[in-house]
Amino acid sequence: MVSQVAGRSGYTTAFKAVTALNTVSVLVQAVTAGQLMSGGGAGLHGTGALAVHVLGLVQVVAAVLMWRPGRGAGWPALVSVAVLLLGFVQSALGGSGAVAVHVPLGMAIFGLGVWLLVWSWRR
Repeated sequence: MVSQVAGRSGYTTAFKAVTALNTVSVLVQAVTAGQLMSGGGAGLHGTGALAVHVLGLVQVVAAVLMWRPGRGAGWPALVSVAVLLLGFVQSALGGSGAVAVHVPLGMAIFGLGVWLLVWSWRR
């Protein structure tokens, strides 16, 4: 019983950490997007997108491990998958120049990340 609690606690800690990193990486994307609008930062914004995707995938894995049916809430895993998929849509839209959708979608991704982050730290 103790090892299950310790393992679950480790998964929760991992989820908290990766969710924090992912949310910060999305925030950095907003900053580099602002730089991009003023004529610079294209390389940094593209590299940041890769970081968001990698951290999003790690977040999904951590959420699933934290959830493992019967041991925790499943909705954080679903929201994490949504954030990951929306991140891919976001990248495709950014490359096509659809700023009218790209900016609000980025705000939605950030909002979902903050929601998961607040939830994970309030548990």
